[in-house]
Amino acid sequence: MHTSEFIYQVIKNQALETELRWIDQKSTSDLKGLSLAFVMCPRFISKSVISHSDSIFPGWSFQSWSLDRLVRVYFLSLMAEKSDDELAYIHQMNLLFDTAEMNEAVALYSAMPVLAYGEQWVLRATDAVRSNIGPVFDAIAFGNPYPAIHFSELAWNQLVLKCIFNDKPIHLIFGLMERNNAPLVQTLSDFAHERWAAGRRVPSQVWRLSSPFLTESLLTDIDYLLSHEDPKDILAGTLVLQESDFPGTQALKEKYGIKASAQTSWAPLETAEPIY
Repeated sequence: MHTSEFIYQVIKNQALETELRWIDQKSTSDLKGLSLAFVMCPRFISKSVISHSDSIFPGWSFQSWSLDRLVRVYFLSLMAEKSDDELAYIHQMNLLFDTAEMNEAVALYSAMPVLAYGEQWVLRATDAVRSNIGPVFDAIAFGNPYPAIHFSELAWNQLVLKCIFNDKPIHLIFGLMERNNAPLVQTLSDFAHERWAAGRRVPSQVWRLSSPFLTESLLTDIDYLLSHEDPKDILAGTLVLQESDFPGTQALKEKYGIKASAQTSWAPLETAEPIY
């Protein structure tokens, strides 16, 4: 099944008959006509919330999107399927990116996994990571496999760190642990030290990143977490020790009385956590 066909079935289950007629009429258009339909969507399509949770491939989710956002992504998927002329397609897509208002930008970044010539949009995607517009950043960061597939290690680390710096829940990033790396963990440690020196803290769940890359200095960080009274930090420190076979973890387990039957899930920490 083509991506567009899958998306259309979801739309069909949600849209009104009048909305479907308009969508069907526009879906036969060429690249320019589909681009115009993309822009016109809010005039003809409601903002009812999508309840469908399945996806055509891992990491891409449009649950809780508005219907007009999904219809826009549908038109973009049709454009990708009509992209035999690479130069014409890229030109039309760049026009959409360059002229997009916020909701259009959200749809464009949401659709990145289904755009043709995927590597062509890496710079656009990293621009979204630098965006100070929350919905635009969230569209590329969460429920979106594009960064995990296409980002360099540096760009990936910038995405994860921006989530940490802005107290966004990193467990919503697709590919979080698969793309995890030692430089990212070291930067996390440096950031935590800055926060601690200022009498502040970092969200407890971010310490999950340290488990595969423990060092002597990071073990000191885990000792710090366990030595304080915050139950979330204590749980995070316990989980890191449970998951790592780095030398020295056993000594900390004994120091804090952590047994093999201790908590083994990060789920209790996967929440938005005010830290100020």
